[in-house]
Amino acid sequence: MSKERETRKDIDQRRDRLLASLALTSGVGLALALPFALKAGAEFFLPLTAAIVIAIALVPFLEWMERRRIPSALAALVCLIAFLVVANTALVLIIVPATDWFRVLPERIGHIQANLSPLIDFYSQLQKFIDETLQMLASGPVAAAQTVAVEAPRSLLQLAATSAPAAIVQMMFAMLVIYFFLAGWSRLRRNAIQSRDSFNGAMAMAQVIQKLVEATSAYVLTISVINLCLGLSVAIALALIGMPSPLMWGGIVALLNFIPYFGPVLAAVLLGLGGLMVFDNIWMALAPAAVQIACHLVEANMITPLVLGRKLTMNPILILISLSFWGWVWGTPGALLAVPLLIIVQTVISAAGKPDIAGFLFEQGTLTAVPRRENLDNEDSGAEES
Repeated sequence: MSKERETRKDIDQRRDRLLASLALTSGVGLALALPFALKAGAEFFLPLTAAIVIAIALVPFLEWMERRRIPSALAALVCLIAFLVVANTALVLIIVPATDWFRVLPERIGHIQANLSPLIDFYSQLQKFIDETLQMLASGPVAAAQTVAVEAPRSLLQLAATSAPAAIVQMMFAMLVIYFFLAGWSRLRRNAIQSRDSFNGAMAMAQVIQKLVEATSAYVLTISVINLCLGLSVAIALALIGMPSPLMWGGIVALLNFIPYFGPVLAAVLLGLGGLMVFDNIWMALAPAAVQIACHLVEANMITPLVLGRKLTMNPILILISLSFWGWVWGTPGALLAVPLLIIVQTVISAAGKPDIAGFLFEQGTLTAVPRRENLDNEDSGAEES
């Protein structure tokens, strides 16, 4: 019986190692193929993912209405309408003035060069190499930049016109996903919890869902309010110094602030370019960028840590990796979704646990099932009794 037990144990271990190897190989293959699949299928996966993130963020508002006896379908419709009103208002405040700025950009190239002339004159006093480099830039790339600046708005409008039908389809698809996700949220959560075989499993599933909703909605809604206040502060300051279209610039600052690290830098660059287009003095032209940088420093170092606290603190390395990954996969929309998707992944992994693939390969993982050992022990004890 001892020899038979060793044989069965050896067979079980080989099977466990084979299953672990297959699981590891499949997991690595899926991990390598998934980014390319997401990038190739961006027309489907991007609106779907964005809709799910938005819907999860709206779940607390939905549940608040359901607790007041509002039917789920009606509550979902109210959430969707509220989101559309906010999104459309923000887009109108940004896109309509931005179109005028793009239209006058080619005409302001000379004005921008005139504002930069003090800096060019200052640096022209340096070495001969810098003088030759500036001369080369003035004769070549500057002229090319003027051509690009003149053609860019027309190409952008043509691109928007050609992509409008696809964008409309994607928007409608996302709106439908948001509505049906919210309308069926209570039933979906109930079915997910009731599908577990044990009480502990049901409680674990309920906790995962609750943590997922709380973390995602808390981040999205809190950051949205903070960025809205930041945008309004920047808009008021820009209006005081005479910057045209202050609400548009405030909206751009608020939108780009959803992208950690890189968004505020891009906003400062755009405001610097806008200031160079409007003001005649270079120091006044740089004032809008200085205003944005000052407001961002206050927001990032005082307001956001105070409001969010340590509960939603994330590793900066993970944020950068998420930004790089989703930005590569879906561009700017992916960068906007990077942090909410990171929160969702972290919440699920922390609640569900990490797979012990290394343990599987070294014969000490979960695949070496405990019931097998118990059965073998029972068989041994039965043999000894007999």
